[in-house]
Amino acid sequence: MTVGIIGLGLMGGSLAKAVKKYSIAKKVYGYVRNEEQKQEVLDLKLVDEVVDIETLKNESDLIVLAVPVDTIINFLPLLLDVDSKTTIMDLGSTKEFIVNNVPSKIRKNFVAAHPMVGTEKNGPKAAIDNFYEGHTVVLCNLEDNEEHHVEKVTRVFQEVGMRIVNMDAKEHDVHACFMSHLPHAISYSLANTVMGHEDPKSIIALAAGGFKDMSRVAKSSPKMWTDIFKQNRGNILESIDLFENQMKLVRELIEEEKYEDLEKWMSNANTLHEIL
Repeated sequence: MTVGIIGLGLMGGSLAKAVKKYSIAKKVYGYVRNEEQKQEVLDLKLVDEVVDIETLKNESDLIVLAVPVDTIINFLPLLLDVDSKTTIMDLGSTKEFIVNNVPSKIRKNFVAAHPMVGTEKNGPKAAIDNFYEGHTVVLCNLEDNEEHHVEKVTRVFQEVGMRIVNMDAKEHDVHACFMSHLPHAISYSLANTVMGHEDPKSIIALAAGGFKDMSRVAKSSPKMWTDIFKQNRGNILESIDLFENQMKLVRELIEEEKYEDLEKWMSNANTLHEIL
């Protein structure tokens, strides 16, 4: 098939590498708005050709929207005239808002997907070899798609070595919130807590594995994550409430010197890794 990828940063660029590596695509087109990034994409040889949006629509069997979630919504009106055989797929971290905003004219073409993989990096240089292999991709609300579109997307993800899970979009957003969106909110909060201290440089000078692990994702794109928090607002607010309850509990245990209860609280948290 011919694959056209809109957005060639971490997700789109890595997918371009994968479909070329496994000979899934006979040709890979790319669309990039930013002129500087366009040259990067060409220098990195992520795609065979960078084209305009009309060429990409007309020449692609599969169109991939690998852009921030709000930008996905903005692109949808530009795809209303795609051929009925052309598959459209997004890679966004939220699903319910996107699915609900796909125009009915192309809903059968549009497969909502979320590969559960990522890093804090962005831009064409963030594209990684073997990025998708061994990870899970969630496909949502497939009952609204024509079967040949589902088959096309399934083939791509299977051939790049991903596990496929089918899920309702609303259910996905709840799960993704706890596994990804809330951790990002916590990481940004931790980073801002340190930066708000009177001597953040001295604190950071002592940074070891724990701090670095927890603060790493605070390097992620603020624009991209603002869009995600906006689209998954209700679930994030609920998860923050639950997290705040746990912080209040640990504060209470420490304040009241209930150290046996504190140890039990920590031991309960340890059991998470029995199911990971």
